[in-house]
Amino acid sequence: MKIVVLTKHVPQAIGEVSFAQDLTVDRAAVRCRLQDADEYAVEQAARIACRRLDVQVTALTMGPPGASGALRTALARGADEGVHVLDDALHGSDAPATSLVLAAACRRLGFDLVLCGTASTDSAMSVVPAMLAERLGIPALCYCDTLHTDEDMLHATRDDGETIEHLTAAMPAVVSVTDRSGEPRYPRFEAIADARQKLVRTWSLPDLGIDPTDVGLPAAATKVTRATRTEAHTTTVHEDPTAAATRIADFLTRRQFL
Repeated sequence: MKIVVLTKHVPQAIGEVSFAQDLTVDRAAVRCRLQDADEYAVEQAARIACRRLDVQVTALTMGPPGASGALRTALARGADEGVHVLDDALHGSDAPATSLVLAAACRRLGFDLVLCGTASTDSAMSVVPAMLAERLGIPALCYCDTLHTDEDMLHATRDDGETIEHLTAAMPAVVSVTDRSGEPRYPRFEAIADARQKLVRTWSLPDLGIDPTDVGLPAAATKVTRATRTEAHTTTVHEDPTAAATRIADFLTRRQFL
């Protein structure tokens, strides 16, 4: 069984994001990490690998040279190898271009299951899993809270707050998992050290048979035209802390968060 798990290297949420002259995120100016959403996908891949003996897990990413950091994190958490799609022409690619590149990489790798997070933390569009499945011509099971494999079948559940849906699909398929799917494991020191020795291949657009004019900022269907820094401000609460806590607890109870 071949599993491809998608990973993305994104700016840390607590960091101050800056923009380049073309209004794309200047990733070199801020510390980046494997995004939280993808940690759950890596965890699900690792759990499947623990339950089955015939599993090969490949972590896949596209982006600038620093994006390999996301691969190394995934390797430390259980992936067997990594693939980094690296090409200057990818700069500024939007979701359609991203799904085009990832689909080509998945086809070249061969796969039974593609796992990913529900959304990227830097753009939060939540569309790449469905776009990827459409390009590959396979089922998409999105926002899955649980995932179980049975031979060549997938079984998942999805809770939208009103009802719980039970989903079944034959592999190959694309599955995006939520933060309810299982707490990501913390890698041991030995696993971090071993990750440095695992194979990471680098592919370019020609390797995938993709025309550079189909990706990147010039081909993007959406573009940022202006970025404005938010003014710093402070908030003063003029309410009794006990009364405020009670109101918050009542609100969360009504929303079924408690």
